[in-house]
Amino acid sequence: MTERFSSDVRRRDAFTIVEMIIVLATILILAGLVLATSGYVRNKGKRSRAEVEIAAISVALENYKADNGIYPIDTVAGTTGALDARTMLNPTVPEYGAASVFLYKQLSGDLIGNRIPTGKSYFTFPPRMLLPSNQTQTVTAIADPFGFSYGYSTANQSNPGKGYNPTFDIWSTGGTGTDVSPVPSPGPIPQDQWIKNW
Repeated sequence: MTERFSSDVRRRDAFTIVEMIIVLATILILAGLVLATSGYVRNKGKRSRAEVEIAAISVALENYKADNGIYPIDTVAGTTGALDARTMLNPTVPEYGAASVFLYKQLSGDLIGNRIPTGKSYFTFPPRMLLPSNQTQTVTAIADPFGFSYGYSTANQSNPGKGYNPTFDIWSTGGTGTDVSPVPSPGPIPQDQWIKNW
């Protein structure tokens, strides 16, 4: 009788396969929810950082204008007038980088792009905001938190049909990437998802 009683006790203390599957399924569902939420939180953090960076760059641009009487405009190569926030939606096109590096040089006082300021600095760019991330290489763009170049344009100053502000436009495409194209009206436009100063 003792032997039979001890085997029944052992069976009752063990988990069944069904109970194990239910526990594992619950753990997997909870892990999936945590991962989905962490991605959302990470993206929200990047958007917040982009908003702060755009505000700080805008203040630096106002200080630049106070000293120079004009916002930084590339009159030699025309990069800041060539980038139009209304039609140029892809942050990997060369115009984004060219206008961005021009802005970097004007605000940082690093007119060569070698990360060593020699002129008056209106903004100190942290290394995480510069492309490429290798600190020994020449700066090619100001990077938004999503890894793309910030857009900077003065196109509206010369042509009111371009850009949004009569002063300057500065924006991040918010990580929309390279697969964007103009959307016909009516309907939401990609710029609605951007982090911008207009």
